[in-house]
Amino acid sequence: MFSKVCYNLMENSLRHGEHVTEILVSFYESKEGGLLVFQDNGAGVPASEKKRIFNQGIGKNTGLGLFLTAEILSITGISIQETGEEGKGARFEISIPAEGFRYG
Repeated sequence: MFSKVCYNLMENSLRHGEHVTEILVSFYESKEGGLLVFQDNGAGVPASEKKRIFNQGIGKNTGLGLFLTAEILSITGISIQETGEEGKGARFEISIPAEGFRYG
């Protein structure tokens, strides 16, 4: 199921980012857990839409991609939020609890 999450985020960048030429995926570890970041250099998400994009039926296509992404992650206690700046690209941060991953 996690592969579907990754696919949805990549597809979202390519479909809605308008002029995306770069997608960066990063992982950061801390005492609290892990942070997986999907970031692009496209159009970004307007501040007024940041909370709504994870609701069912929101978007230009079926409106299910980010909704299903958030649902899949929430089942395992993982959260997602969009933290990018409009005009500078989308940035999706996936917060993983410390007990939710193994590294190394």
